[in-house]
Amino acid sequence: MADERGGAGPVTLQDLARELGLHVSTVSRVLNGTAGAGVRAAAPQTAQRIRELADRLGYRPDPHAASLRTRRSNLVGVLFPRLSEIVVATIYEGIEEEATEHGLSVFVANTHDDPALQRQRLAMVLGRRVDGMIIGDAHLDGAALDHPMLRGTPYVLVNRHAGPEHPAVTCDDRLGGRLAAERLLALGHREVAVVAGESFASTGADRANGFADRYREAGLPLPAHRVRACRFDTAGGREAATALLGAPGPRPTALFAVNDLAAIGVMGAARDLGLRLGEDLALIGYNDTPVAAELPVPLTTVRSPMTDQGRLAVRELLRTLSGGTAESRLLRPELVIRASCGTPVGPPA
Repeated sequence: MADERGGAGPVTLQDLARELGLHVSTVSRVLNGTAGAGVRAAAPQTAQRIRELADRLGYRPDPHAASLRTRRSNLVGVLFPRLSEIVVATIYEGIEEEATEHGLSVFVANTHDDPALQRQRLAMVLGRRVDGMIIGDAHLDGAALDHPMLRGTPYVLVNRHAGPEHPAVTCDDRLGGRLAAERLLALGHREVAVVAGESFASTGADRANGFADRYREAGLPLPAHRVRACRFDTAGGREAATALLGAPGPRPTALFAVNDLAAIGVMGAARDLGLRLGEDLALIGYNDTPVAAELPVPLTTVRSPMTDQGRLAVRELLRTLSGGTAESRLLRPELVIRASCGTPVGPPA
């Protein structure tokens, strides 16, 4: 028989059960993983027969029918500013890998960090009947998180935080800023400045504040004009560095950029001003993206566990979906020293 059923249309559990002479519940337990406590699993030989016939006939589970049975869609919504950014894409890889391992699908939307678009995309994703949300575009004021549709929907923030009431999986960015400051202090840099990123994002704020705190503790507080906000991209970093390096008064001998893209922009500004990186100007970035080690002057940077953030965000969301409570997680950063820091400029500060 052409399809071993004598009929047309999608292969169903009933078709398989009839062909094998088994009860449909036995076939369902094997193919849909519905065996649970107190339910006897099929014998290995029987399970093998079921899977072989399902493969031969091209059986595919019906996710809509499964969602009606379980009241779960097995779909997780994800919001990010821009999936095109390497840091965001790497975190998303972790989310997708972990979700797949748990039988979940992910649905991602970009918000461009625009509050109006955040609320619009949040409503659109929630309208897909997702079981939960992973939100990677949170602002420090938490404004988009008060959306009425989000109430009652489990969610976890990733990469950014927005207050203790919102569970978040992030790098310990304040510690990361301190690690950058420790390195520059050890090299003797007293005149320093920060390319601080967007002020609404905890990533930029925490990294800049951690750096400034450590310099303050060393008796070298940073003047306000030495911390400059900018976009999280190369153009933003270049503009901020040009302003910091061209300001009246002593020129900074070292800059800390709160992400690697901004640090690449700093390199462009230094080149425009005729400054040699690692000699006339020390530079530290953040995240340790793949390009950092391959630049003409390899970039010293703070490594953030990006993939791990994505994976742990899924695990914390699953904890909530299982009836527990998601916990905030702080992952430890690591300083990766390369040539852009240069050598000591004098006695340690």
